[in-house]
Amino acid sequence: MKKCYLLLLFFMLTACTNKQLPHDLQSIMVAAHRSAQHQARNTYRHPAKTLAFFAVEPNMSVVEIWPGEQGWYTEILAPYLKDSGTLYAAHFAEDAAIPYFAKSLQKFKQKMAANPKLYADVIMTTLQPPRYLRIAPDNSVDRVLTFRNIHNWMRYSQEKDVFKAMYQALKPGGILGIVEHRNAPETKQDPFAVSGYVTEAYVIQLAEQAGFKLLAKSEINANPKDSRNHPHGVWSLPPTLRGGANNKDDFLSIGESDRMTLKFIKP
Repeated sequence: MKKCYLLLLFFMLTACTNKQLPHDLQSIMVAAHRSAQHQARNTYRHPAKTLAFFAVEPNMSVVEIWPGEQGWYTEILAPYLKDSGTLYAAHFAEDAAIPYFAKSLQKFKQKMAANPKLYADVIMTTLQPPRYLRIAPDNSVDRVLTFRNIHNWMRYSQEKDVFKAMYQALKPGGILGIVEHRNAPETKQDPFAVSGYVTEAYVIQLAEQAGFKLLAKSEINANPKDSRNHPHGVWSLPPTLRGGANNKDDFLSIGESDRMTLKFIKP
C-alpha cells in the first residue's frame, strides 16, 4: 500500500512539474524548438531578464511588434503564453510594396505552420503604416513589446504612427516594452537612423508624445564594448556581420549592439 502511495505521489509531482515547464522562461530559452544559433544569442539578448523587467506574465495578452522572419522572441513568447495568455504577432502586410517585407512575412508564416503545437494559437495582425495600424483590438492588451524596430520605422518616417498604434492597443495601465540599439547620449539624432542606432532621449520623446509615461530603464541589454562607430552601422556586428570577413573577429569579440531597455505605461 505504501509503495502504491509513493508511486501515485511521484506521478502527481511529475505531472505538476511538466505542467509548469511551459511557464518557465529559463527552460523555454534552451528548449529543443530553438536552434543552437538562436540559443547562442541569449547571451546578448537576455530574454528571461528582459521579459521579467517588462513584467510579462503567462496569463497576459501581449503584442509582439514586427517579429521578422525568424521570430526569435516569438519562440519564447508563444510557449510562455500558450496555456493561459494570448500572443499577437503584428507583422508586415501581404501587399507590402517592399519585397523584403512580404518575403519576411511568408517565412514567418511558414515557421508558425511548421510547429502548430507551439504556434497555432498565435494571432496574426498587420502593422504596415500608414494603411495598417490596428495591431490588436483597442484598449485590449496588457503588453506591447518591440525589439530593435524603432530605427526601421524611422527609415520610412513612420515612428509616430507606430507609437500611436501601440498606445491605442494597450489597456490603461498596460506596459510598452522597448529594446533598441542605443546611440551615445550626446549624439545628434539622424531622423532616418541610417546607422541603426537611436538615442534614448528620442525614444522617450516619441513615447511621451504618444501619451506614454516612462516607468523605468534597465541596463540588462547594455554592451559597453560597442563603440557604435562601425562601417556598416549596427549591421557590422553579429548576428548580421555585413562586412563579411573584414574585421570579423573584432566584431565577434564586441558581440551584439549596446541596447536600451525602456518600460513605459499607458496612464
